[in-house]
Amino acid sequence: MKFIKKLLKFLIVFFGLLIIVLYLTDTDYLIKAVRTIYLKGHSTAYLEDYKEFDNQSIEASNVFQPWSNHRNYNSVTTTPKLEKANQDWGTIAYLIIKNDSIWFEQYYDGFNEDSKSNSFSMAKSYVSGLMGKAIMEGYIKSLDQPVCDFLPAFCEGKAAQMTVGDLSSMASGTNWDEAYYSPLSITTRAYFDDDLAKVMNGLKVVTEPGQAFKYASGDTQMLAMVIEKATGKKLYDYFEESFWKPLGSENSTLWQVDSEDHDLVKAYCCIASNAKDFARFGKLYKDHGKWNGQQLLDSAFVARSVKPRFPESPEYGYGFWLKEHMGKNFFMMRGHLGQYVFVEPNDNVIIVRLGHQKSPDIGTKTFTDDISLYIEEAYKMLGQNSQ
Repeated sequence: MKFIKKLLKFLIVFFGLLIIVLYLTDTDYLIKAVRTIYLKGHSTAYLEDYKEFDNQSIEASNVFQPWSNHRNYNSVTTTPKLEKANQDWGTIAYLIIKNDSIWFEQYYDGFNEDSKSNSFSMAKSYVSGLMGKAIMEGYIKSLDQPVCDFLPAFCEGKAAQMTVGDLSSMASGTNWDEAYYSPLSITTRAYFDDDLAKVMNGLKVVTEPGQAFKYASGDTQMLAMVIEKATGKKLYDYFEESFWKPLGSENSTLWQVDSEDHDLVKAYCCIASNAKDFARFGKLYKDHGKWNGQQLLDSAFVARSVKPRFPESPEYGYGFWLKEHMGKNFFMMRGHLGQYVFVEPNDNVIIVRLGHQKSPDIGTKTFTDDISLYIEEAYKMLGQNSQ
């Protein structure tokens, strides 16, 4: 009994000192990380972690615009290769849209067509689109407007050269470290810290902006702060009025914020929605920014977004990933753990996959093998009957 009492006393003192050290070293965000992720058996963010964070609600459209079903709706089954991948990698939704109609849909693991799950970095495409909207509406002059005009922390040295377009195309030149599994990386801090603006304003521009692509979630977060400053609107409100409602979204959605007090969206990630509503943004870009006859985004901006900015980095444009495959040109929204919206405009095809993980080659190449598989198997299925 004495041993147990001593052990309990030791543990109380140890954890008390640990918490004090975390606060003194400004790493107390790790407490939230342990509570919301690690103690729940995860080593990184997961599909339903939005339930553990503060969120702002974004309302569904006042006039729902449900997708119609294709005349060949669910007329074929998944290929054996796709079915195995869906099981092995924890797919929760797989959707094929042909000619703006649902051609195939299937859901797994207790999820359905209305289930919410974390978008992760697919949110970056929306934020880039909101930048385009802000330019279209005159809040931002152009892609070339300096970030310094909106964020005073980036007005000295190399930072003064950084433009709004550099943020959208991942060319800020900052010292952001994109490391998801390191508890001490700025990526982890940004995910759990309750004052995200403070984290972002502490970034340093270490290389000349606008010269090369370097994937950095911090670029999108800064872009969101620029948009809020330019428009005078909270990003989630601007998103609701600019895209979510006009696109006829059938479900309300949630966007994570850093805290109730600071109320800044985690713009580089963390929109909780479903496959069909995520697909709408892919359709908007496929249709050159037009939705039901209304030009929601400038067509020239859309065209520029889905082309590489830098010849040395053909995989990225402005807010969208780009991939040539099977002799076709896809642009895609893409998120951590394998959240995808693939778009092939010439074929009028949109493929959506949401799930718990990517293929095991994560971190070894620009595009993991699951991306090619989801595209190839969709086209095999499409080829099984007339379109």
